[in-house]
Amino acid sequence: MTTRSSMIIGLGFVVGLTIMALILSKGFISYKELDRTVVVKGLAQKEVKADLVIWPIKFIKASNNNSELYEELENDTKKILDFLEKIGFKKEELTILAPSVNDKFAQSYGNSDRVKFRYSGSNKVVVYSNNIELAQKAMKELSTLGKEGITFMQNDYDTRIEYLFTKLNEVKPKMVEEATQSARDTALKFAQDSKSNLGKIKKASQGQFSIRARDKNTEHIKKIRVVSTVEYYLVD
Repeated sequence: MTTRSSMIIGLGFVVGLTIMALILSKGFISYKELDRTVVVKGLAQKEVKADLVIWPIKFIKASNNNSELYEELENDTKKILDFLEKIGFKKEELTILAPSVNDKFAQSYGNSDRVKFRYSGSNKVVVYSNNIELAQKAMKELSTLGKEGITFMQNDYDTRIEYLFTKLNEVKPKMVEEATQSARDTALKFAQDSKSNLGKIKKASQGQFSIRARDKNTEHIKKIRVVSTVEYYLVD
């Protein structure tokens, strides 16, 4: 009886291990099938017009009389303001910065006899407006003030014109939807090619929105871009 009992117990143990191994094997296969995924990226792009312009207008003067230099800068400032208001800008869209004046004698280190004008000064009027078309019109016509003796500084870091798009939140939802749909279309194509079916989303992440000028000649036209990354389950 003892030997027979031992044999029965041993046989039961072997059968139990076999059944457990089958169960574990089935579970492992199911888990691997569940873990089959595909990671895809979806792109959405949109061109928009800038809705804000920051336009610094810098002008310079030189003189041997400090007081006269300040007066000339003040007169030039008034002429520029009159021009901008006449063309259509509101006073609240225009900002006058404090003038900057340098004494070249103090910087010449003994070579003051070579300096034609002792004082040089500059000032800036900054246009901050949502009227892009008006600003572009004014830029074309500003050179007419040169005939009145105003010298403008251009192609300088301080005079760089900025075009901005401030309504990103208005276009975000639609662009995220488009990027997600683009990712799904790519995933569906991959699933079809691999003879699988597309399952649920396992994980998704949205990239940062980027806003850049379309090109260097049309800074006022912006290209908005976003990429969404989505991981889908693949099922048979």
